[in-house]
This record gives sequence, C-alpha cells and structure tokens, in this order.
Amino acid sequence: MSLINILPDSVANQIAAGEVVDRPASAVKELLENAIDAGATAIQLIVKDAGRTLIQVIDNGCGMSDTDARLCFERHATSKIHKADDLFAIRTMGFRGEALASIAAVAQVELKSRLHDSELGTQVVIEGSDLKEQCPCSCSAGTSIAVKNLFFNIPARRNFLKRDSIELNHIDEIFRRVALANYNIAFSFHHNGKLLYDLGSGNFAQRIAGIFGINYNQRLYHIEEQTQPVRLTGYVGKAEYAKRVRGEQYLFVNGRYIRHNGLSAAVERAYSELIPDRTYPAYFILLDVDPNRIDVNIHPTKTEVRFIDEQVIFAILRAATKRALGQYSLANELEFNPSTEIDFSPAPAGFTPEQPQVTINPHYNPFRGTMGGETKRESGRFEDKPMGSGEWNADNTEGKHGAMDTSRWASESEKKCIEDADFWSSDEAEKTEVKISNYETVCFLDRYIITTLKSGIAVIDRQRALERIFYERLLARRQNNACTSTQQLLFPVTCRFSSADSEILGELMPELNRLGFVISPLATNTYVVTACPSDIKENDIQTMLEQSISDFKSNMMQKFSERDKSVCLSLARQMAAAGDPLTPQAMQQLIADLFSCQAPDISPSGKRTMTVISQSDISERLK
Repeated sequence: MSLINILPDSVANQIAAGEVVDRPASAVKELLENAIDAGATAIQLIVKDAGRTLIQVIDNGCGMSDTDARLCFERHATSKIHKADDLFAIRTMGFRGEALASIAAVAQVELKSRLHDSELGTQVVIEGSDLKEQCPCSCSAGTSIAVKNLFFNIPARRNFLKRDSIELNHIDEIFRRVALANYNIAFSFHHNGKLLYDLGSGNFAQRIAGIFGINYNQRLYHIEEQTQPVRLTGYVGKAEYAKRVRGEQYLFVNGRYIRHNGLSAAVERAYSELIPDRTYPAYFILLDVDPNRIDVNIHPTKTEVRFIDEQVIFAILRAATKRALGQYSLANELEFNPSTEIDFSPAPAGFTPEQPQVTINPHYNPFRGTMGGETKRESGRFEDKPMGSGEWNADNTEGKHGAMDTSRWASESEKKCIEDADFWSSDEAEKTEVKISNYETVCFLDRYIITTLKSGIAVIDRQRALERIFYERLLARRQNNACTSTQQLLFPVTCRFSSADSEILGELMPELNRLGFVISPLATNTYVVTACPSDIKENDIQTMLEQSISDFKSNMMQKFSERDKSVCLSLARQMAAAGDPLTPQAMQQLIADLFSCQAPDISPSGKRTMTVISQSDISERLK
C-alpha cells in the first residue's frame, strides 16, 4: 500500500490559495494586476463588506474568448510567458498563472468577458474550483470578474479575518500601490456604494495629489536621474513632513510595487541630520531597470525582487535624493521644472552705466535720544546733534552704572551667561526685561531644564515632560467631557485627506470632539475645523490630524478603550514636539505643571521625564 497520494486539484488549489490569497486585499491585488496586463485604460473596483461579500473588478481591456475564459481558471495557465527564458524579460504584472485558480478555489466566482470585435461575450461561474456554468452573455467589451463570499468553503480562514475597518485599510493600500504605478490608467473605487476614489489618467504628480490630497503638492521635491543601470523619477517628501510611522513610502520597479530594505535605506540615509531619529520621510519613486538585471520570481506575491546592480542602484538613489533635497530646500513651493538661468544678454549699443552714488550723513548718531527713551525725528529722520551733548539714550543705558538692556541684542543664553557672571548687582538685574528666579532654573541644549530642589538638582527632559502634561490634560478633558479649554478659531481651517484617511477620521470623530475639536464635513474627503484644544496652534491642525490618523492605522488592532487613550497620546506627542521656545517664565510654569501631574516622573510612553542628582552624589563626584 502506497503512503504517498496525489492530491486532487481542488485540494491543491486551496493549498496554493493559502500562499496567494490570505485576505480580501490579496484577491484585489491579483484582479487589478490582471486588468492592467489586459491593456485596460479604465478600471473599476467595487467592494462590499471589506471584501467579504463582494470583490468586483471591471475593465475595458482586450477581453477573452470562450476558450480563454475557461482556461484562465486552470493552474499555471498564463498568457504572459511561454518558455523559461521569458522569466528574465518580464514586463507584465502577473505571470505565474496561479491567481485565478487560487481565488476560484476559495470563493464563488462569476466572470463575464467579451472581445472587442465580438458581438457576444461569455459567462463562467465557478464555486470552489467546480465549474457550475458557462454560457454566452451580453456584456461590455473587456472583462468583469466578481468574487463573492470569499473563503465560503474554509470557515476557519474566514473567521480569522479582521474587522471591516482593518480589511478595508489593507484593500485601500493595495489600490494605492496599483494606482500610483499606473497613473496613465483611470481608476475608481467604491465601497458599500460609496465612491472612495475617482482618479482620471494623468501624470505621476496628479496621481499622487488625487490619492493623498492636493495639499501634497507643497510637500514634495521632484527627483530624477538617468543612468545606464537605472532610470528613476518621482518625488521625495520635505524633511519637515517626516512622520513617526512608515506610511507614505512607495518604491516601484518596472511598474511593480516592491519592498526592498536596501533601497529604502538609501532614501532614508539621504535625510540623515535633517529629520529626528525614528521618523521616516515620504517618497514616491519609479525605477526602470532592464528586466534581465532583476529577478522578480522569488516570492508568490511578487513584492520582493533581487537586483544584480544593487550596490550601484543604492548609491544612485541616495545621491539623487540628496541632490533633490539640496536643490529645492530653499524653494518656497514645489516647482517641477525650476529655472536657474541668469540673463547675460549684452547691454545695448551706446549704453553707459551710471556711476553709483553713496550719501553719507557725517552727523548721524544712532545712540542719541532723549532721557525718556523716545528718539527725536525731523522730516522722517533722526535729529542730527553733535556727540557729547549731554543726552543719554535710555534705550541703551540704565541706572548709575549704565547697565545695557540685553533684551535688544543678546539671546536668552547670552543673558543667562551675563547674569550668572554677576555683571550687575541683583537690584539692577531685576530691572531687565528677562528675570531669572534666583538663578535656580537654567536650560541646557534647548531641551533639558536644570533646577534646584531641596535635596539636590533635577534634570528634566522638556519634551517628555510636556508629553506627560498634555496627555493628562487631554485625558481629564475627555473624562469630564468638558470643552472649557477649547478655542474657537477666528478663521476655520480646511483640511483635506485621502479617501481611506477620511474613513478613519470619521471613526475618530467622536473621540476628537470629546477632546475639544469641532470638525464638520465640508465636501468629499474635505473637513472644516472651527475649534480645537487651546494648546494646539492653528497652523498645526492639519499635520496633527494626519499624524493621529497614521498612529491610529498602526494601532488598529488594539481594544477600543486603549484606542481612545492612544488618540490622546498621539496628540500629546505632537503638541510637545511643537512646544514654544523656553523662557525663564515658561520653564518655571512647566516645572509647576509637571509636578502637579499624577505621574510626573514617567512620560506616557513609559520613559523617565527627569533624573535627580542628590547633594551627596555631587559631593562624591567632587572628591
């Protein structure tokens, strides 16, 4: 009796489906790529219940004949390759011939397709790899394939699917990748009857703006390089818009989205010393490489590739990114074709340049004024008087020692140094605009606050302390459901988001309202903010909402109770990062606010906000 059996095709297809189709987003990817390979110029994606009930892709591609419509569901049936050598010259999205067979093994599939020169099309219905029906039908030219009740015959896998918001987020990400790489194709995306995207064909910049919002035109720098091993073009994000999560990072090779740690590191290293640690820039880069120099057949999902010239491409990509950041860093706005030309045209015949004239006022004295501190003016200029007239400029001198007011020429750190040097007596120092409270609090490196305690010295991390302060304020505001600290905006702020981010913002809206925001929908994917917490600046509203959405995406698996706190934590981090410059009064207020918190020594992220050096430790170190 033989122990080895040949598996039936239906079982083999279900096993293969585990590698190719692990969630609705995987089926969406395969169907969209097939439509692109069919030469479609317009593609519709229709989804119900995040892909559980329906995934339908309609295209106007070449269509299929009766025979091809049936054969396409067989394993390893493909029109993309014919011999092994074709694997090294692949320009199509798919080539394995496993996608439709795997999908049909775990779903109820209905396909309608018609050739452009045919009057009738064909309809094929398959359930769990079993052919149920094939007959002629009337349909539009191209192909429409509907995947219904995904995993209907594998209840265990269907039960492992996440809630709709998570699955829809994965589908949205797949749609973005495909739509970005194929900006010359029109795409539309409907979910539960609601239009999420309606993208017309255009250029790469227009496609980025169509997916992520028109405001992205002001956040990107153009990048382009033409070399022998690789031709690249695209956009990289400005350093000030780097985020704490890897969200908007898209790398494409020959129209295929890929994940490649080496090339991603090449872009990120170009931002060294420009962005904080553990923050990541946005980039949208298209690479065109000779198919003979890459291998795309190393993973069933085709998202991983290998390059023969990997080190060379790494260096080129990094250099091109650094050049773009340097070339456009001083530009006020995104300019796709910047002009650096200077007019060197010759002067006209007979032109004589005019001799420059310099006018000097020999009696001008910038230090002269009145004892009251008001400068005299006549006819729009200073009054001219000779030196030594006995008048002192009160703006520059004070007291019997003539102490200078440092608020007009010295930085905060310089004021502290002068005061610490005992340049003035204490009563004269109190007359300056900036006062230090008995020299007990100083700022170090614009981040650490050093203050004296009864038991020694405390060194406080300013940003972590602000995180704790803002976090507890937001929590208290949320628990009390009171908006006493809400500020009404004089000019409402209009915020635009992508379709997927708009869906998430709608889910976060109740929580944001409890925290003091007043947000109302204005148009499709557009919202207006009329009020916000008083600790947030108007210019930061759009950025903070975007970061809160990104943080929410990365924490979608957590419980609802934890998620509410995560919104407070996300806002607290951003508010702390956008803190005002430290002044002596601000430092004193920060210390008072910190020690009034419930857990002043720990930040919401679990890191210490301060360290205390006791007097005995100081004495021990000075032995």
